[in-house]
Amino acid sequence: MGLPLAVTPVRLYIAGITIWEMRTMTAFDERKDAFEKKFAHDEELRFKATARRNKMFGLWVAAQIGKTGAEADEYAKSVVLADFQEAGDADVIRKVKADLEAAGKPADEGALNRTLQEQMARAIDDIRAGR
Repeated sequence: MGLPLAVTPVRLYIAGITIWEMRTMTAFDERKDAFEKKFAHDEELRFKATARRNKMFGLWVAAQIGKTGAEADEYAKSVVLADFQEAGDADVIRKVKADLEAAGKPADEGALNRTLQEQMARAIDDIRAGR
């Protein structure tokens, strides 16, 4: 946006702000709004991926303890809800580990964490693929 050399920019003051400052503020505001929208979108995708991961993890655990059909779906929902108890994955791991042990299945926390991370990768792939 170059000006010819013979023209000097004219400053119009509105409430103590020059037009040039207003343009800069508008561009900054637009950029800020774009970042905020991207952040909100990314957080929504993260929430969806985490919920999907927890459901898939819950279905996997349900199969380990012999639940099928509607019973497995209900168990998967309980795993999704368990994630709202505290920040992070510890609440999910704790619930699943206790349920596996109650069913007589030994549960290694490290293996459960690895499976949870694998399920997250699958959930992200599903969301990216539009499934």
